[in-house]
Amino acid sequence: MKASRYRITITGLVQGVGFRPFVYRLAEDLCLKGWVRNSGAEVEIEVECSPETLSDFLKKIREEKPPHSSIERISITTLPFLGYRDFQIQYSIKENTNTSGLIVPDLATCKDCLRELLAKNNRRYRYPFINCTNCGPRYSIIKTLPYDRINTTMGDFLMCGECQQEYHTPSDRRFHAQPNACPKCGPHLQLWDSRGEIIATREEALQITVSLIREGYIVAVKGLGGFHLVVDAANAASVTRLRKAKNRPHKPFAVMYPDVNTIEEDCYLSETEKDILLSPASPIVLLKRRKPYRYQRVCEEVSPGNPYLGVMLPYTPLHHLLLHDLNSPIVATSGNRHSETICIDEKEALIKLNGIADYFLIHNRPIFTPVDDSVVAVVDNQMMMLRLARGYTPLSLPLPPLISQFGHKNPHSILALGGHLKSSIALALEDKIVVSQYLGDLDSKENRNFFQKTIDKLTGIYDFNPDTITCDSHPDYYSSYYAEELVKNAKKKKPSLFKVQHHIAHIFSVIAENNPPLPVLGVAWDGTGYGLDNTIWGGEFFLISYSGIQRVASFCPFPLLGGETAIFNPIRISLGLVLLLKNSEKIIAKIGAINRAFSDREISLFKQMLKRRINCPFTSSVGRLFDGISALLGLGEKITFEGQAAMNLEFVIDNYYPKETYCLTWHPSQNYFGYIYWQEMLTQIISDYTQGKPLQEISAKFHLTLAKIILDVAQKTQVKNVVVSGGCFQNRFLLAQTINQLRNHNFNVFFPQRIPTNDGGISVGQIAYYLRQNSCQ
Repeated sequence: MKASRYRITITGLVQGVGFRPFVYRLAEDLCLKGWVRNSGAEVEIEVECSPETLSDFLKKIREEKPPHSSIERISITTLPFLGYRDFQIQYSIKENTNTSGLIVPDLATCKDCLRELLAKNNRRYRYPFINCTNCGPRYSIIKTLPYDRINTTMGDFLMCGECQQEYHTPSDRRFHAQPNACPKCGPHLQLWDSRGEIIATREEALQITVSLIREGYIVAVKGLGGFHLVVDAANAASVTRLRKAKNRPHKPFAVMYPDVNTIEEDCYLSETEKDILLSPASPIVLLKRRKPYRYQRVCEEVSPGNPYLGVMLPYTPLHHLLLHDLNSPIVATSGNRHSETICIDEKEALIKLNGIADYFLIHNRPIFTPVDDSVVAVVDNQMMMLRLARGYTPLSLPLPPLISQFGHKNPHSILALGGHLKSSIALALEDKIVVSQYLGDLDSKENRNFFQKTIDKLTGIYDFNPDTITCDSHPDYYSSYYAEELVKNAKKKKPSLFKVQHHIAHIFSVIAENNPPLPVLGVAWDGTGYGLDNTIWGGEFFLISYSGIQRVASFCPFPLLGGETAIFNPIRISLGLVLLLKNSEKIIAKIGAINRAFSDREISLFKQMLKRRINCPFTSSVGRLFDGISALLGLGEKITFEGQAAMNLEFVIDNYYPKETYCLTWHPSQNYFGYIYWQEMLTQIISDYTQGKPLQEISAKFHLTLAKIILDVAQKTQVKNVVVSGGCFQNRFLLAQTINQLRNHNFNVFFPQRIPTNDGGISVGQIAYYLRQNSCQ
């Protein structure tokens, strides 16, 4: 049959994953003539062949594509025959840059590169920047698309003759590998002292660094997406010194282990957890520690009072070499000061980490975008994302079919700016949502600048001008302020502004990811969110159907004595809860934690504040309820990091599984809405506590009680599909009990897996909710 010329455009994750070399080799195997190139964010191919050969070619592309690639769409155009003589990889073109392409995340070192790294006869033996088409830096070094060396921070490194030969050899693993380099032509290491003076370079710098870590020094190590602060995980004195220097007295540090075998000696490790650790994303995974801790390679000061360790494996050649030589775990915590973004530049690190790091192991490959380590946990044998960052971002999610079920045909271009804590941004691009990496809390100037730069980078790469900007409804969030500024200062076209209630966004983030059938009961429990009635919400239930959204239940509000001060002094929440009980004075007299914290005069003043409603905003927050009960039981009267009191309450359970619950009731009105009254439950908790019952029993019963109230609301609303989201569901015991209770009664449970259940998923929910509302108008 006569040959024709076909233009094939492939959309998806097709740049930075070895897609062009794959297409080239496939075309050569099939004796096709034509070319392949990157075009904007896509891959374009032209081939001249018969329709039968084209069909075979496309079939092999779909079935044999590179392991890290994904194909969303293939379009084909028939063109006049030209008579190509061979098949080539053409130079990339920037035109046609659109919103349909994807950016590949940074990838952990592959097995082939790791084998070469440790092979003495290999020219890249112990070279800390070895990579290939299957691994290495991607998002952190990309300046713009298309993905070519010149558009990355490797653009200034000219390949030597041997690297050029690999780059142009179709059978080579480094055929068109953009960051390709070797010791002759690529980046190299330097070791600096705290004044920035060079102590050693290359291999000597690495060897001295290993000795310094063994001797107890703190070393700032420039990695893939930023600096780590590194210290020997077994050295209690060094870890304590790092805590003091970072002003981080209790929050757990992450630990990097040399290999899986040493992890298994210290932690319980399921097959799912093992697969995640060994995946190309290589995140931090929260693992249950084996007992007794004193025989482990990690001192108690790394994760004080915490039965879990945040564990990761080496994911760059540099980390592999460090851990190979040390053969013991290291603390590898983010290289930043409190509330600031991770350092990416050595001169910046020298200033900002001065007084923390004793030495700096740096390299001269610039990092264009800061990317922190991702953090995940496993619940119900499923991965649950806690911090979405390196290895997963930018994350692409298909627009949920549910949106089209609502009748939405032409989604707008939407920029979602998320919340204030654990912030992220998201873009609605044609038929998908692209989510940024974790951007931190937007309290500091540095993080706000990082937030703005990330918006500029992603919108710039995609040449993206939104029709709509969405944000949280909280009037004081920086993200909300910045959304208004973007609308006000828009130069090309003025986008509309759409504000989304915080907890509704939580629920719709799960809907966007899981696409559950409607109706659903949405449960959003967290610490703080601005409610539709201008009060603080955080213990909310919504009934979501095709006809609308109805708030059906909420926890009975209680006071935060002293306002936001109570968040880091949870014993104030305890007192506020108790003051709403009958016979509160007699109850207060029995509670040691309250009497230790406050004098009689202070308690009297708090009573007056409550009576007059002075600086004691009321909240329905389940997160604050956790804090208050934890402090009441003496587990978190004052805290130094968010969630600490609630974590202590979870950890005290220690494998205790209760059979009984406390009394927690929901009394819906005729239109369904009703408060969940916690007063009797609290009275029972105090009774158990004052009678000397074990804390693990009290806490376990409390958790089970919360899980059962979700079941109760689901049964009374007769909704079979239940969606749970919000920071409270980072509590693995609570989430597991909720799943068990609902499934045992034939309910379907949906929770976030690929996006965070905390406020890091808010941006996705804002887009999904906007599309739902827009389609219903």
